[in-house]
Amino acid sequence: MFTIFKALWNYRQFICGLVVRDFQGRYMNSVLGAIWSILNPLAQILVYTLIFSQVMRAKLPGLDDTLAYSIYICSGIITWQFFSEVLLRSINIFIEQGGLLKKASFPRSSLPVYVFLSGGINFLIIFMLFLIFLLVTDRLPGLSIIALFPLVIIQISLAVGLGIFLGTLNVFFRDVGQAMGIILQFWFWLTPIVYPFKVIPEKFVSLLYFNPLFPIVRSYQEIFLNNSWPDWGAMLPAIGLAFLFLVLGYLTFTKLDKEMVDEL
Repeated sequence: MFTIFKALWNYRQFICGLVVRDFQGRYMNSVLGAIWSILNPLAQILVYTLIFSQVMRAKLPGLDDTLAYSIYICSGIITWQFFSEVLLRSINIFIEQGGLLKKASFPRSSLPVYVFLSGGINFLIIFMLFLIFLLVTDRLPGLSIIALFPLVIIQISLAVGLGIFLGTLNVFFRDVGQAMGIILQFWFWLTPIVYPFKVIPEKFVSLLYFNPLFPIVRSYQEIFLNNSWPDWGAMLPAIGLAFLFLVLGYLTFTKLDKEMVDEL
């Protein structure tokens, strides 16, 4: 483990170069360039706010706030997008960068780190815009906002651990990446992101606790809607799974590291 961290530190400039190139590549040949990185998430927040709070007049059960549903859906979707981006890109990163892996000598563990940093920048941009939106509408939460830091760490650990584990397997079994694209679609709709948690029939509520993203997304929503601290007890299965996948990802990656290049 120490060897991997040391190698990543020695190749930090290489990793930063990959992140910068990825960011520039997204907006290359566009007139507005990096401004699109702000306009796209800003448009997303405005659309959810206008459509759900002003046009559809959607409200959450027990809340009279006209912006409550918009805040609920934004906090859930922003969380989901960061998780799914890091997970999906981690699963495919070794195949996408197969040419680079064959031609250049560098720590292969650089690639998942680069995916995490690249996704983290996008998440940070949209999250800051969301916080500005809450500040302008006088709905910024109080001290409970501190809980966002451990929540983000748990979320990242789950995405990176699962991503490295499945990404390594995907090099040898390409069905893993295809199947995960379908699974993520079900996973999204089985997590209360666009619909309120309270509309789920009671007999199905217990099943939600098998979904590790449910307590994470719900904690984000509770912080931004009610200024409530997360239920850390309900978070324990997600923390356990994040740790488990980090260990599984590390063991699988270190065992199959050398064989991956031959397989690509």
